[in-house]
Amino acid sequence: MRTIRVTGKGQIKVKPDMTRITITLEGMYPDCAETIRHSSEDTDSLKDVLAAFGFERTDLKTLSFNVDTEYESYRENDAYKQRFVGYRFRHLLKVEFDSDNERLGKILFALGNCDLNPEIRISYTVKDPEAAKNELLGKAVKDAKEKAVVITAAAGVTLKDIQSIDYTWGEIEFEVNPMNRLMKACAPVPAACEDACYDMDIEPDDIKVADTVIVVWEIA
Repeated sequence: MRTIRVTGKGQIKVKPDMTRITITLEGMYPDCAETIRHSSEDTDSLKDVLAAFGFERTDLKTLSFNVDTEYESYRENDAYKQRFVGYRFRHLLKVEFDSDNERLGKILFALGNCDLNPEIRISYTVKDPEAAKNELLGKAVKDAKEKAVVITAAAGVTLKDIQSIDYTWGEIEFEVNPMNRLMKACAPVPAACEDACYDMDIEPDDIKVADTVIVVWEIA
């Protein structure tokens, strides 16, 4: 049986409709148990901050968590040595919500002025990534078919049934990062200013993704 093998490429643009705030909490303490306890307390405090903006405590998701030993270098008798200084925890978390600049501004102001001193990163994603992936796959298969028709017509052969479709099903990240990283806010919270917020005016660009598929047809 004779076959033809064609690679099709699909490309789409997707308008982001979800805001993702990635939050990093860090701290260092001399005892490992104390470090883990402080990490748990900080995470609980973070949930308290977010609860004021309509989030359930389970909406805050852990992306990674680790505790590492920390050392510092010092000089003694013209020789450099290292000594243990404590245990450092690093907790990376995320929370997502339907894009809303006003809500985002209030959340960022609260996070920036809380006692946790978190590191904050803002990105945008899509609520239904599977629908976008299916559209992308459809375009890739269509592209392969169009190429196969052109090739077989030029070669004077007939395109018959599909024998196989090879698709990697790799992870496609639908994310755009117009604001890379924010640190603790510069201005303190004014007294009795519960509704304070940053005036956010962000319109993220479309998310551009591409993928390929390999289709094998029988030819005659």
